[in-house]
Amino acid sequence: MLINGIAAFLASAPLIHAKTGENRMDEKPRTDTATFAGGCFWCMQPPFDNTRGVVKTTVGYTGGHVPDPTYEQVCDGTTGHAEAIEVIYDPAVVSYDRLLDVFWRSIDPTQKNGQFADRGTQYRTAIFFHDDDQKTAAESSRRRLDESGKFDRPVVTEITAASRFYPAEDYHQGYYEKNAAHYERYKTGSGRGPFIERVWKAEK
Repeated sequence: MLINGIAAFLASAPLIHAKTGENRMDEKPRTDTATFAGGCFWCMQPPFDNTRGVVKTTVGYTGGHVPDPTYEQVCDGTTGHAEAIEVIYDPAVVSYDRLLDVFWRSIDPTQKNGQFADRGTQYRTAIFFHDDDQKTAAESSRRRLDESGKFDRPVVTEITAASRFYPAEDYHQGYYEKNAAHYERYKTGSGRGPFIERVWKAEK
């Protein structure tokens, strides 16, 4: 009876952190959300998926005025949406500043309304901030990049408040894994791969 009583007590007792003594019963892993547009969203998923601290990525559409847009509608350039990526991350492992760095190294921030072979507002580059801290960090990051002398043209990536994000169709999710050969041909043929290699090679 005594043993059973001790077991029941231990099962119901709160978990106490060994070092701090804090009650951990209500402790849940914390995640934050970051949203970026960098042209073709197929090419935006690998860099974030390969970043430590990123929990999940989803490609989709945001920044437009048409509810539940389809890929075909967005491609027409009439919905106002940009192809984008939603990044769920653990801020205890990776900072928002680090995610901004991953973003900049995946795009050409000097191109207006397009990226490489893809042209139109649906392929614009943008940082969609979710709170004031993200806005401040994004503005500071863009300013530093613009003043760095890295590019001979101004950085034109927009920074705007996040709006509703619509996940893209299933076949677009993880496209670089589902259709690896086609993805690699596109990344190279569009000019993105060679650009990133040339501009950031020395800083890898």
